[in-house]
Amino acid sequence: MSLFRRAATTERSRFDCLRALYRKFRAENTREARGLRLLRDWLSPAQRAQFEAKGYFDVIGSDSGRKYRIYEGTMTNVYELDEIGRPRMGWCFVPSGYLVAGDVMLAQKIALETAESASLAVANRFLPKAAQFRVLR
Repeated sequence: MSLFRRAATTERSRFDCLRALYRKFRAENTREARGLRLLRDWLSPAQRAQFEAKGYFDVIGSDSGRKYRIYEGTMTNVYELDEIGRPRMGWCFVPSGYLVAGDVMLAQKIALETAESASLAVANRFLPKAAQFRVLR
């Protein structure tokens, strides 16, 4: 009789492991997770490290050579930086359609690094608020 209990316990633990593996697979394959994974694949090693540590990464504009900081998010998340790294101007531009944050940030990165002037021509400008950056950093 003890063999039946042992077998049932073994089967139960296998089932629990399989369920945990399935849950982990599902969590790693949500739209949000796939978008962030694609973004990380496109970031340089320095950008990836910066994004992992601080939640943002810097890019250099293709036309002007200006530095931009892209924060995690889908809008009002791009900031032009001055010479010492302070936010100078905010830019809001997003691709059309409903996209998750990772996809939007990747589109913003590619746009600034390859077609900076065209991207900023369609963007809305806004002045960054000092109080906002205490929270974002």
